[in-house]
Amino acid sequence: MINLGLIGAGRWGRNYIKTIAALDGVRLARLASRNPESAALVDADCKISDDWRVLLDEAELDGIIIATPPALHAGMASAAIAAGLPVFVEKPLTMSVAEAGQLLDQARTKRSLVMVEHTHLFHPAFEALCRERADLGAICAIRSEAGNHGPYRSDVPVLWDWGPHDVAMCIALTGAVPQVRAAACDERREVGGGIGESIRLELQWHDGIRADIGLSNITERRRCFTVFCEAGVLVYDDLARHKLVIHPAQGGVALPEGAGRPVPVETEFPLTRAVRSFVAAIEARATTHSSLALGVDVVGVLAECERVIDR
Repeated sequence: MINLGLIGAGRWGRNYIKTIAALDGVRLARLASRNPESAALVDADCKISDDWRVLLDEAELDGIIIATPPALHAGMASAAIAAGLPVFVEKPLTMSVAEAGQLLDQARTKRSLVMVEHTHLFHPAFEALCRERADLGAICAIRSEAGNHGPYRSDVPVLWDWGPHDVAMCIALTGAVPQVRAAACDERREVGGGIGESIRLELQWHDGIRADIGLSNITERRRCFTVFCEAGVLVYDDLARHKLVIHPAQGGVALPEGAGRPVPVETEFPLTRAVRSFVAAIEARATTHSSLALGVDVVGVLAECERVIDR
């Protein structure tokens, strides 16, 4: 049995609670939360504390999940690494390039497992997209659109709330960190006690691949990631009936030959796959830092986008 501790029982923390409860061989043993309703969210044998530091001294824990606002990630993750606990931290890893780099240095020095939960990297459709791309030739371009009405946060801009998903998928797919060609905010206004924004990012790689990304929390719900390859166009649409469809193409340009070929994908929730991946890494006593290094790269790209937008 793998015993996990969770810091945070907010909207996403509650998703972790439900996910862990449905997994065999995994138990949520400790929860750090100041939410007075926390006791109703977990099993009776899960101990609850309002101080997250208490979890670091629990000998029974095999790993820690951090599901708190990004500003708290660095301090909590660093303390967990120092305590010798494997860590699974929500995206973004941090909102500071310096803090992200320090966590990577610390994890390497301590040979500690630290993973970042970029949800869409664990989506069966995105995993299938990466497999199918190998047969379609070189990547020519990427186009991504993501958004919804909300959430509206005062402490986390859309760039850092939505952007980690798209940037992480781009880096994971290309295997390289892009340059930021352009970044702009098309609209910004106060909404529901937070900030509503629509932003555009343009990334480019040394081999000429370009990614155009649109992100918004003041739009209709959408999540579509399109990859234009020499011999086909891959469309990962999380809201469509067929999550992944391949369209014929030539030289990266889609051909008007039907509606495309749906690719069968598994229906398991990405968060379930993410937690199982973390548990498997704990069981294997893994000390690789590829997930953490990707998280650091994502923070670097987003920080540069932020700099360009504010310029």
